[in-house]
Amino acid sequence: MDFFSSPLLHTLDLVGIFVFALSGALLAVRRNFDVFGLAVLALVTGLGGGLFRDVVIGAVPPAAFTDLGYFLTPLVATVLVFFLHPVVERINKAVLVFDAAGLGLFCVAGTLKAHQYGLSLTASAVLGLATAAGGGVLRDVLANEVPSLLRWDREMYAVPAVVGASATALLIHWDRATPVAMTSAAVLAFVLRLLALRYNWRAPRAWNRRSATLDES
Repeated sequence: MDFFSSPLLHTLDLVGIFVFALSGALLAVRRNFDVFGLAVLALVTGLGGGLFRDVVIGAVPPAAFTDLGYFLTPLVATVLVFFLHPVVERINKAVLVFDAAGLGLFCVAGTLKAHQYGLSLTASAVLGLATAAGGGVLRDVLANEVPSLLRWDREMYAVPAVVGASATALLIHWDRATPVAMTSAAVLAFVLRLLALRYNWRAPRAWNRRSATLDES
C-alpha cells in the first residue's frame, strides 16, 4: 500500500502545514517580529518536523523542496496573519482544533514514512513524534521561548503524538496498516489532544517533587 500517494492525504498534509504555520506566524506577531520574521516562523513551524524526518531517513530532496504547495502554504498563512492577525487571534480555539488534527495526521504519516524507508518500529515512532512536534520546537527556539513541548504548565502535546505514533507502529507490527486503521490512530491522537485542551491535562512532573523554586508560568 502506498499510503502517501493518496490525494486526500496530500490535501490533509497541506491543511496541517497551514495550521501549524498559522501558529508560528501568530507567535511572531506576539513577539513583534517583522514580515520576514513572520514568514520564517511560519515556514519552520509548518515544515520543520517533516524536513527533519526526511533528512534522517534519506528521503532527499525533502518533499518541501519538490512540491511547490508545501512551500507556498506557510507563505499563504503568513500573508493571512500579517493582514488579519486580530481575526485569527479571535478564532484561536478553532485554530487549536485544526492544530490537533495536524498533530494526529503528522504523527501517523511520519511513522509510516519512516518505516517505509527501512527504520525499525521504535525509530519510526520516534520520527513520527518528531514530525508532529519538531516544527513547534523550532518555532519556540527561534522566538527565544522554552519549547511548549517541555513546559509542564501547558496542556499535553507530546503525549498524544507519542500515543498516535506508537499505535501506528503497533498496527504495522500486526500487519494492520490499512487506511481505516491509520485514520483511527490519527483520530486517537487528535481526540487525546482535544481532551487535554478541554480538561487542562498536563504530563506529570518528577515523582515526589520537593523544589523550593517557585513555579514559572
